[in-house]
Amino acid sequence: MATSCNGDKNSGTQEMADQLSLSADEITLDGNGTMMEVTISANHEWGSTSSTDWLSIDPTNSAKEKVTARISAKPNPTEEPRSGEIVIMAGTARKIIQVTQEGGAVDENGPKAPGGYKLAWHDEFDSGTELNPEHWRHEVQGSGWVNNELQNYVDGEINGLRVTEIKGGTLRITAFKEAGKVYSGRVYANENTGWRYGIFEARIKLPKGKGTWPAFWMMPSNNDFRTNPWPKCGEIDIMEEVGYNPNFTSSSVHTQKYNHVAGTQKTAERKTEGAEGDFHIYRLEWTEDYIQTYIDGEPLFRFDNDGEGNVDTWPFNKPFYVILNLAWGGDWGGSRDVDESALPVTMEVDYVRVYQKK
Repeated sequence: MATSCNGDKNSGTQEMADQLSLSADEITLDGNGTMMEVTISANHEWGSTSSTDWLSIDPTNSAKEKVTARISAKPNPTEEPRSGEIVIMAGTARKIIQVTQEGGAVDENGPKAPGGYKLAWHDEFDSGTELNPEHWRHEVQGSGWVNNELQNYVDGEINGLRVTEIKGGTLRITAFKEAGKVYSGRVYANENTGWRYGIFEARIKLPKGKGTWPAFWMMPSNNDFRTNPWPKCGEIDIMEEVGYNPNFTSSSVHTQKYNHVAGTQKTAERKTEGAEGDFHIYRLEWTEDYIQTYIDGEPLFRFDNDGEGNVDTWPFNKPFYVILNLAWGGDWGGSRDVDESALPVTMEVDYVRVYQKK
């Protein structure tokens, strides 16, 4: 009682207000870009900072008394371990999470391939400021071209603003409004040759905003749409998300028999915590027998070849190429209206990798 009535009363109140604790203050992550959860308890709103750009925390701040935060690291491009720290601040209280990341699984030929596979092609977006035109092509189309989407796809700049840019080790696809029109980017990797079967993987951070419709998907190479139109030609959607349903990512296939126009598409969806604002790994495993997608290594969607040799159900026996795009509005992205105050918005891609069997 004497202590509560003396001159230290305000000091004690401040100490109470700044309580902060962590479930772990030292963590180790593997070199492949994984994440670990840490519980933060505080009776004061807290914020955070990272000592390095390869290390991040989600959420970065909160007013809740207890939050499970995800500490994530980009893949380590070297074989040497590296370290960094996340500083948590709640009033005058400070806590530091020391993070050690193991060396990356790399070899002289690039990223290490999954068992039984070899690296066939990749782009790490770690040099220059523009996409390599030998491997990538920008689509150029006006608004309404497909799905009643509102953006204009362009190649290059609009009044000094770029729809695609390599910066800080990532490809950034940005949708923005300029002079009353919305512009964005849609790019194709090795469009003319593509790949038949393999593992196709990208590490992507999705944008936020009602109206966004980012995607990582595939279409058949050298297809004549006059004689083999969509959906008969086939389509593989590895990852799609729409901003009005934040963090719910989906995978689908479209064929003559199974497609969204007829309401028969084969699809699966799951909430991917932190998909908007944090990187996650989206993967397709495509063989002559099945299509299987994953998010951060966890299976999401599977579609099996029925073995009937029927192109209406399995057109996936020829090369397909990779597509990355950020649409705005449209039949799905804009089905609950759009919020132009969210613009500009950016989809970041850390890498795209293609593996094929040895």
